[in-house]
Amino acid sequence: MPIIHAIVLGLVQGLSEFLPISSSGHLLLVPWLFGWHDFADTAAGLAAEKAFDVALHLGTLVAALAYFRNDVKVYVRDGVQLVVRRQRPSTPEGRLAWLLVLSALPGAAVGALFEKSIDEKLGKPALIAVSLIVFGLLLFYIDRRLGKRSLQDYTKRDSIIVGAAQVLALNPGTSRSGITMTAGRFLGFNRDTAARVSFLMSLPITAGAVAYKGLKLVKDGIPDGLGGPMVIGIIASGITGWLAVWGTLKWVRTRSFAPFVVYRIALGLTVLVIVAAGWR
Repeated sequence: MPIIHAIVLGLVQGLSEFLPISSSGHLLLVPWLFGWHDFADTAAGLAAEKAFDVALHLGTLVAALAYFRNDVKVYVRDGVQLVVRRQRPSTPEGRLAWLLVLSALPGAAVGALFEKSIDEKLGKPALIAVSLIVFGLLLFYIDRRLGKRSLQDYTKRDSIIVGAAQVLALNPGTSRSGITMTAGRFLGFNRDTAARVSFLMSLPITAGAVAYKGLKLVKDGIPDGLGGPMVIGIIASGITGWLAVWGTLKWVRTRSFAPFVVYRIALGLTVLVIVAAGWR
């Protein structure tokens, strides 16, 4: 893999993982649009692709942990005390910590059970384009609602609903952050809280996925020639991931998700035109 490809894909992952525009969709569309064929359609190529994907998600995981480091410390401490010491009454942070873990379970379970089917049947450019448009419009429609609920109001019911919505993000083009923000707004949370919950709930599911796939990578070894690009990908996705979290939270405090919706629709229509014209 050329280093420039690793840089571009790292930048794409970092930005699109947290902006509501679908990182998985972009990581498939960018090589398709530019005609990159870094990973051959073989067992070795698939293994290399998955290894690089682990590196990119490790970068964005580190970025989110770095941004929310103070919150994470409190959540881990109070969450552990709630279980180990049976601390009662539970602190709001300890309760929220386990609700965030609960929200990750539906996506993790469905992803593990249907990983092969998802890889084989989803991710086609036309399907990604339609998903970008449809779920972008859904975000726009739901975002018009007024929401006043804050993070302190997050309940078990909210956690289950937002976690169930996250399952839809297994389809490239839906956007994990986009669909969870949409669910949060549907439940009456303000934009800042909807975005914050989306980012925080990404931590346990991303950490679990990185650990699961990372252990397999350690066992099998890094594919030949991929070490350098993986390091570059981690750095690029980490830096842009941190900026994306900071920028999104700053933006939604005073503005709507409309610009992201416009981008999703424009990209989706462009891809559909390219597919229909047979240019790719």
